[in-house]
Amino acid sequence: MNQEPITSETDGIWNHFFVYPLSWLITSMADLFQGSYGLAIIMMTIVIRLILLPFFIKQQRSTFAMRKLQPEMKELREKYDTKDREQAQKLQQEMMQLYSKHGVNPVAGCLPIFIQMPILMAFYFAIMRTEEIANHNFLWMDLGQTDPLHIMPVAAGISMFIQTKVTMSQSPQQMKALMYIMPGMMIIAGFALPSALSLYWFAGGIFMIFQSLLFARQRKRMEESTEQ
Repeated sequence: MNQEPITSETDGIWNHFFVYPLSWLITSMADLFQGSYGLAIIMMTIVIRLILLPFFIKQQRSTFAMRKLQPEMKELREKYDTKDREQAQKLQQEMMQLYSKHGVNPVAGCLPIFIQMPILMAFYFAIMRTEEIANHNFLWMDLGQTDPLHIMPVAAGISMFIQTKVTMSQSPQQMKALMYIMPGMMIIAGFALPSALSLYWFAGGIFMIFQSLLFARQRKRMEESTEQ
């Protein structure tokens, strides 16, 4: 993708309606903090995460609802031979009836992801392509260069590890490998990319830790209420 500085004159639907508005908001936020683009990135990350919070909640509730149905879904799968076309169709029909009975939409858990991704990607490119960020210093870092001490990439990776550990506490063992793979990839990428991105990942990771902990408590209450 184009990495040239973003302006109001930059062509393209993606640039004009997604990347540039977020770049403008970062610049405007920096003006509120006496020109600090580091604080602007942190605050914009929090604002965007708050905007996306309802979608996260919807996704988590859908995942919880599907998890509750797993025993009944397992019984249905054991009841029918999916190798037989007619029985496979009956299985599908009964699955749909099960979803309808409990008011569950199996696709609902995926939709919030498709809504969130364009916004998060646009914010990523807004950080990369806002010229003022590339020339700004924050704490010990030049935001347009890699972190010379590698502190921020490691901090971002650790925050992501904690967040995924909280989120995947009840996930299958195979999925838990992501707790180590994803933070590791983030740290490696952070060593090579501008420190502004590591700052963004770190701020987002801290927010997601608190968000995941709060929802984990809510999920526990929901599980306790269904057992009563």
